[in-house]
Amino acid sequence: MTEAKAWSPFRHGAFAVLWTATVVSNVGTWMNDVGAGWLMTSLAPSALMVSLVQVATTLPIFLFALPAGALADIVDRRKILLVMTVAMMLTATAMGLIVLADAMTPPLLLIFTFALGSGAAFIAPVWQAVVPKLVPREELQPAVALNSVGINISRAIGPALGGAVIVALGVAWPFLLNALSFAAVIIAVLWWRQASPAPSHLPAERFWNAIRVGLRHARASGPFKATLVRAVAFFPFASAYWALLPLITRQELGGGPDLYGLLLGSAGAGAVGGAFLLPVLKAKLGVDRVVTIGAFGMAAVLVVFAVVREPITAAVASGLAGMSWIAVVSSLNVSAQIALPEWVRARGLSVFITVFFGGMAFGSAVWGQVASLFGIPAALLAA
Repeated sequence: MTEAKAWSPFRHGAFAVLWTATVVSNVGTWMNDVGAGWLMTSLAPSALMVSLVQVATTLPIFLFALPAGALADIVDRRKILLVMTVAMMLTATAMGLIVLADAMTPPLLLIFTFALGSGAAFIAPVWQAVVPKLVPREELQPAVALNSVGINISRAIGPALGGAVIVALGVAWPFLLNALSFAAVIIAVLWWRQASPAPSHLPAERFWNAIRVGLRHARASGPFKATLVRAVAFFPFASAYWALLPLITRQELGGGPDLYGLLLGSAGAGAVGGAFLLPVLKAKLGVDRVVTIGAFGMAAVLVVFAVVREPITAAVASGLAGMSWIAVVSSLNVSAQIALPEWVRARGLSVFITVFFGGMAFGSAVWGQVASLFGIPAALLAA
């Protein structure tokens, strides 16, 4: 992929505007995640409770991605984006106000985190299904890659900013700023006018039948099933890094919210760098080897965090985690996109998202329990 082609989706105004709005919103989301993870280390500093924050973030996407994908294929996607984004803005505002009032409890924090994750579950397949509508087919792969870059730019900025905000203003402000960041998406979606779909002479699909059709197509597609198998082999184990990082920062490294934000920011920066290297690596090595290298890289990161107690080394390892993560996630995402036809794309992607976040939720709960019983280093080495 040439450099010009890599950036070509930005020539399309709708893609550029929605991409920018999503990056702004994702910065807020990462600030929110830093606030939630760090707040739980204060409210209930056990490995299991801290890992449950990650579970509460990812479990809703596992539970609701399938119906969300069916909904995205039979209901106006723009309306779904607006309704869910407004609901998430109100949820984040309530979180911030409750923390300001010093009334937050561990169960309440998990409930609010689950609610935000539920909103993300209904939005995720919509965003992924919208991308092919914003750019020509020949620019789909660079558009998906740029989405990954945007996610990881926000991952580089948001956590570091969230940690700094906690230190400067207090732990309530990442939630309040996250609420404000949703305004960017609302404005962009109100501005966007999607092209009218081609008229269909088929009867409108019903909700539950749409889910069944999507599952049948996923079972019948060999390339798509191969993508899911690789997702199951990676995400439950890689989840240990994300689930235990707040407690690793506080207990193993002796750091504060600024170090936690720095480690997450290093992972985001590594992912951004990895995203720019991916086209070259895929051209030289092929997608299969890139995914394999990413898996080995993530395993190396878990070993380093199990034995190292030095913040600088941990930050370097986090950069490797980001590079390894983007190598696997971006490759599998493109594979899923290419394997799915337009008429069932949102539902098919919702199956991929279900496997992705189901593996993350399951793995987070398992490694949190293992860490509670045997210690954080043992959990990381086992993962």
